[in-house]
Amino acid sequence: MRGLGYVAGDNVTIDASASSQFVSALLLAGCRYDAGITVTHSGGALPSMPHIDMSVAVLRQVGITVDVDIVDNFNATWTVHPGIPEGFAITVEPDLSNAAPFVAAALIAGGSITIPDWPAHTHQAGDALRRLLPMMGATVSTVGSDVTFTGTGSFHGIDVDLHDVGELTPVIAALCALADSPSQLRGIAHLRGHETDRLAALATEINALGGDVTETDDGLIINPVPLRAGTFHTYDDHRMAMAGAVLGLGVDGIQIENIGTTSKTLPDFADMWLSMVNA
Repeated sequence: MRGLGYVAGDNVTIDASASSQFVSALLLAGCRYDAGITVTHSGGALPSMPHIDMSVAVLRQVGITVDVDIVDNFNATWTVHPGIPEGFAITVEPDLSNAAPFVAAALIAGGSITIPDWPAHTHQAGDALRRLLPMMGATVSTVGSDVTFTGTGSFHGIDVDLHDVGELTPVIAALCALADSPSQLRGIAHLRGHETDRLAALATEINALGGDVTETDDGLIINPVPLRAGTFHTYDDHRMAMAGAVLGLGVDGIQIENIGTTSKTLPDFADMWLSMVNA
């Protein structure tokens, strides 16, 4: 690829139903295009809308004008006007999706996990943990910017649409496999196009441990049954590795293949996990 030093910009229509990142990337770059950019999504349901909302919020924070016209997850248009971003100082939020396996540990082991510096207002998908885990039996409390998740060691299945927060699916699925009632996770067909086909991978790996997981067109049906020791393969997918770690808290003898793949988003995951368990 050879750059010309400029991009004309204009209108583009894409099918971003496989990943919201296609839209976010164009929006973040578009302010420096000569004519800005108008991005129209046309296709299947657009996943992970909170990530696009985050991109729009950041652009507006640095002085870029963005117009948004969202009819539904199938019809949406964003216009980024040309401009030079203002200088800024920003506090980078912690990655709340990476908190998922740790807060899940509170439900499985029975106890409390506190995540510091949880943002009071955020577009992150991981913020949905404060809504989802109480549906399974957790208690969530907030003191200042610290959020504490508490579990009893007994928790319930869940019937939920995870379309907008699909990245939480592997950890939620691992919890569901250890719950005391069945679960159905819906709206996540787009996960088949992530680092691996996460729906197939989760079903395959949990079933290999004696589980009862069925794939649907857009999700998983999980019937909890006693699981056995075995190897949990990660498919070089950091979220799969985290799901395996969660299962390992409830099932003796699970060995996670290539835990190092978590370095994609959390290089210290293995040490942090050991520190938590040994505490």
